[in-house]
Amino acid sequence: MSARRGTRQFIHGRANVAALVAAFIATCAALGLTGCARREPPTGGPPDLAAPRLIHSDPDSGRAGVPTDAHVSLTFSEGMDPVATGDAVQVSPPVTISKRRWSGNTLTIVFGDTLRSGHTYTVFVGTTARDRHNNDLTAGTSVVFSTGATFPAGRIEGEVEAHGFAGPGTYLWCYHAERTGVPDSTARDFDAVGLVDEKSEFRIDGLTVPGRYRLWAFADINANRSFEPDRDFLAPVDTTFELTEAHPVAGPVHVRLRNPRAPGTIVGAVIDSLHDSLGVTRIIAIGAVDSTLRVLADINPDRTFEMSLRAGPWELRAFQDEDRSNDWNPSNEPAGPPVRVELEAAGKAVDVRLMLPPVPRAP
Repeated sequence: MSARRGTRQFIHGRANVAALVAAFIATCAALGLTGCARREPPTGGPPDLAAPRLIHSDPDSGRAGVPTDAHVSLTFSEGMDPVATGDAVQVSPPVTISKRRWSGNTLTIVFGDTLRSGHTYTVFVGTTARDRHNNDLTAGTSVVFSTGATFPAGRIEGEVEAHGFAGPGTYLWCYHAERTGVPDSTARDFDAVGLVDEKSEFRIDGLTVPGRYRLWAFADINANRSFEPDRDFLAPVDTTFELTEAHPVAGPVHVRLRNPRAPGTIVGAVIDSLHDSLGVTRIIAIGAVDSTLRVLADINPDRTFEMSLRAGPWELRAFQDEDRSNDWNPSNEPAGPPVRVELEAAGKAVDVRLMLPPVPRAP
């Protein structure tokens, strides 16, 4: 084949390709497929860090006359992790959930049992619910409805002051005051439930009036939807709430909760008259009851310090770690007098002053 003939065939081939492309674009235009030849922008963008929200429910919270064979639909502000969110939905009083069906951002709960007539139910979504980008439902949420002709007027509302754990997402289990004993956390046997929101506020609706009620606070600190005594927080609220026809609402009430296993904080400063550059000034905290408890801390350049310690009595002192061993040797390392501090769980002791006076040295 000659070079000229080869060139003619190459040009002819390019012409055929151009004709095919033109025909494809024309076909797209004729069919209204405007995206056929459009270049899309690259995917990506800023990461999703916003917490999801429950934006609609059917039935609405506070609704009465709900049929006993009703399903419950929950619509979220964005696409959710179907497994984590489905598992985070529970019902009080307990009702078997036979199916959890997703359609877009809406979860439909199908009950395996018929609801009881003239009864109030709470469907609540715990903080283990999350969207598809692993953003948790910050404080959980709940929907309260009744199969009775009217919605019960009783309510307990207020705010929670939490120490040693995060308040939002804490459950407030509500029981009739006549019931005694410690709640069965695995059976979720409460009569009603409230969830603390992002503002540390809560509301328990749908309570029968007249009635007397007690609250238990439960913080699922390890987020496994089960109470573990060595990790989670469960404590009674030392108030009995009496609701009457004349006063069906209790609140706003202030609930103060403190995690007994939460460490406390000590903040202070060292008054150093030693000015010795041979070592490093450190703080040692020794348990006043159990002297085997020993915790060390360094001081900041401005001679201040901060320590996190378990609740209880401690003796603190400043010492000069001359051999830089991260331990205090009383026989040859100068130290100041001890200062005793009683530390409350999740508490804070401030303005603790430790002395490090000069010590005479042999020439």
